[in-house]
Amino acid sequence: MAAAVARGSSNKIKTVVVLVQENRSFDHMLGWMKTLNPDIDGVTGVETNHVDASNPTSPAVRFSDGAQYVDPDPGHSAQVIYEQVYGTPFVDATTTPMTPPGVPAPPMSGFAQEAEKEKPGMSTTVMSGIRPDAVPVYRELVKEFAVCDRWFASNPASTQPNRLFVHSATSHGLVSNDTKALVAGLPQRTIFDALYDEGHSFGIYYQYPPSTLLYRNLRQLKYVGNFHAFDLDFRRHCREGKLPSYVSATST
Repeated sequence: MAAAVARGSSNKIKTVVVLVQENRSFDHMLGWMKTLNPDIDGVTGVETNHVDASNPTSPAVRFSDGAQYVDPDPGHSAQVIYEQVYGTPFVDATTTPMTPPGVPAPPMSGFAQEAEKEKPGMSTTVMSGIRPDAVPVYRELVKEFAVCDRWFASNPASTQPNRLFVHSATSHGLVSNDTKALVAGLPQRTIFDALYDEGHSFGIYYQYPPSTLLYRNLRQLKYVGNFHAFDLDFRRHCREGKLPSYVSATST
């Protein structure tokens, strides 16, 4: 019975859409959705960071709900994220331990400290999330569907290593936006290759040069027809019922 139900249920899912957007933390985008659903592990407004993580008497910045558009972008290299998470500056790969000794769990105490290094006063921008009413599409999705509130970065580092993980479960060792390696293309097998081999359709909808081309395999001529301009084709394919089985939509 269970197997039959599982097969019947899976047959109803015709298309999976993966929307890949810019770097944002869970608390920044969805933390305040806790006001809609108390079960969400979000924020309440009591969360704070000191501008000097090692000095509890330094000014504290409380997490607010006033976020709109974050500019300038907070740092998100592996070294910067280390400081944001542990409250301790990253020195170098030789002398900085991956996990500081005696720290059972990351205290998440260095966001304000690191932001002030980027730009004075930036800590209040970083320590803020978006009110549900400011993102009505996300608000309605949260009301109607499940929310994964324990979904962490595959690779706490720069943008492209994380995007590589999305469709291939590895960054092939990259922890930064290594231009030379990215231009050459990464060699790993992707979900797109698996779908193609099994006879399933997929589509990559892009607004800018698609980051999926960082996978060397996707540069093959046989995949040319799988790339579509988002603004021209996505809504039309939705309306006409022509979306492929697996869709990757990338905003940048």
